[in-house]
Amino acid sequence: MKIRNRLNPSNPCFSFEFFPPKTPEGERSLWETLEDLRELEPGFVSVTYGAGGSTRDRTVSLVTQIKARAGLEAMAHVTCVGHTRQELSSICDLLAAAKIENLLVLRGDPPQGQASFVPRVGGFRYAAELVGFLHQRDYPFCLGGACYPEGHVETPSRDVDLKHLKEKVDAGLDFVITQLFFDNAFYFDFIERARRVGVNVPIVPGIMPITNFEQLGRFTRMCGATVPMRLALQLEKVKDDPQAVAQLGVAHATVQCMELLARGVPGIHFYTLNRSPATRMIVSALRARGETV
Repeated sequence: MKIRNRLNPSNPCFSFEFFPPKTPEGERSLWETLEDLRELEPGFVSVTYGAGGSTRDRTVSLVTQIKARAGLEAMAHVTCVGHTRQELSSICDLLAAAKIENLLVLRGDPPQGQASFVPRVGGFRYAAELVGFLHQRDYPFCLGGACYPEGHVETPSRDVDLKHLKEKVDAGLDFVITQLFFDNAFYFDFIERARRVGVNVPIVPGIMPITNFEQLGRFTRMCGATVPMRLALQLEKVKDDPQAVAQLGVAHATVQCMELLARGVPGIHFYTLNRSPATRMIVSALRARGETV
């Protein structure tokens, strides 16, 4: 199933992101999470690609297994980092042979210890170049990309960042998924600005339920997401109580999703961190209120 055909504001879907585990214990835990969330009938799931392409083989293997064993539509992340055109073509040949129909095309983060992105000789500098390459090769994939409601941390302004998004969409993206955000105002403002410059593909909001206070700090520093002042103060009061932090995080994400659905998003993508309880609670709460996901 091509994901672009599942993104519909009149019947929005939800989806989950996972990352390839590094240990046998992590792999067992991931399959337990997948089994738990499969009951929620997600529109699709995605599998990330480690910094510098460090999980390339595990990503290809896992996305193939998820589709075959779990019967879920699985989307593979593919990045420019660390690869030549030929290597990326070989990866895409494997995915196409495994009947994977959807890719999330990214530039990717620099490898650990490398301050800035440096393209491989014979590789790509930007996601837009990789998108164009895939279209030139006539791969049958539905292509998604990333976007940043608060601007990418490496761009000098949101307008410049939006210009880069337009280039990716013009190169052939079918939809985009946002970086995580905690204030819906950033998403709605981003939608307005994107539509004004001609970005007309579905823009799926990415939501990460807050479940760990220290982890939240690392993520926001890394991606530049803003935590609303009121939420930050509430989290500060309970930061030493993991259960209270998780409860507050789930409640906040649920309210976010309710507003997003009410205002016509085509779907919601959950950053699960390979765990199911928070996402399950949010989706269950939405369904109990009659929300259409």
